[in-house]
Amino acid sequence: MQAATQLEIRRAGSDDAQAIADVLRASFLEFEALYTEGGFGATTPGPEQVALRLREGPAWVALFGNVMMGTVAATIKDGSVHIRGMAVLPVSRGSGVGTKLLQHVEGWAVEKGYRRLFLGTTPFLNSAIRLYEKFGFRRMDDLHDLFGTPLRTMEKVVSK
Repeated sequence: MQAATQLEIRRAGSDDAQAIADVLRASFLEFEALYTEGGFGATTPGPEQVALRLREGPAWVALFGNVMMGTVAATIKDGSVHIRGMAVLPVSRGSGVGTKLLQHVEGWAVEKGYRRLFLGTTPFLNSAIRLYEKFGFRRMDDLHDLFGTPLRTMEKVVSK
């Protein structure tokens, strides 16, 4: 595990699409059997889909040296910041990488004047849910699906 204080968080560019796709796949691979095929595919897009997402809103990467340890992206939806594509490599879980990425997105949202952040997560990603709750997200009552995989919305309202 790498210490989060040694991390660099930077804005992702189109040349990061392959590495982001690799981090997404490596981060969720151990959970693949819990997803439907479509749900896993949507959670772990390939580099072409990542490149399209990079045009829809900002994304950031967490680097330790030149090794990408995690990533997160954001889009604006209905006047709120939708956090998506949040992933931390298994070797870096618990090291603060996820918290640093969330802090970065929240800082960006506040700077842009947004007060509500939301994300979707599957009920079986327990450590991610604990991270989100520790960061101030609360579970919403809705439960919908991502190509047949259950998805729960979590939200956080921030002050300006």
